[in-house]
Amino acid sequence: MFAQRSHKLERIDTGDYTQAEYERFLREIRFINQRLGDTAALRASLLKDIEEKRLSEFSVLDVGAGSGELLKEIAEFARRSCRKARLAGLDLNEISAQSVKNESRENPEISAVRGNALSLPFANGAFDYSICSLFTHHLTDEQIPFFLSEMSRVARRGVVVIDLERSAMAWFLYRLFCLAFRISPLVKEDGLLSIRKGFLVNELEQIGNAAGLKNVSVERHSPYRVVLKSLPELL
Repeated sequence: MFAQRSHKLERIDTGDYTQAEYERFLREIRFINQRLGDTAALRASLLKDIEEKRLSEFSVLDVGAGSGELLKEIAEFARRSCRKARLAGLDLNEISAQSVKNESRENPEISAVRGNALSLPFANGAFDYSICSLFTHHLTDEQIPFFLSEMSRVARRGVVVIDLERSAMAWFLYRLFCLAFRISPLVKEDGLLSIRKGFLVNELEQIGNAAGLKNVSVERHSPYRVVLKSLPELL
């Protein structure tokens, strides 16, 4: 069951949901990310690089931004550290794009863009960084290298990819979490499938190298995350 990635489509990818289900999906994903989310991985990768390079200003594109919670985290980091940030969240789903736009009301450095992740509507080097979180596993094996090359194309300083580690224990613990917090069937079923569509460290590293990314490294982060970094030094 976990030896290889599942290629079954999730309901969220097929469009088999109502608007009400999707709006609840976004609320529950935000709730889950607050407890099991990627903030620690973001701090250990993107935010660490910004600090180490002592950047006084920076720009970030979040691809497949969902409800925009990571962009909000980056905006708060920039304000705490007296940095200037330009942040954009791209999502193909209109409701998600609107959710990111809602974040901009309290965080004016955030803007929302509706667009296709496989054909990013930005010029080469339009941002310092491009990131994505829990998005790559929705793509096919053939799409992922092309997607990563697109992320690299628009990012001057590098790419950070946060995704799920494919693990039987992660699957079991997520199932218990959904039961304990009465998570909706859509989020529960898609989440369990997402774990089966996740990656092992060596798999994600091979994909990053196949995409032509420079200085690729992949690390495990709790809880059951794998983080790919391509953060080459600028000449």
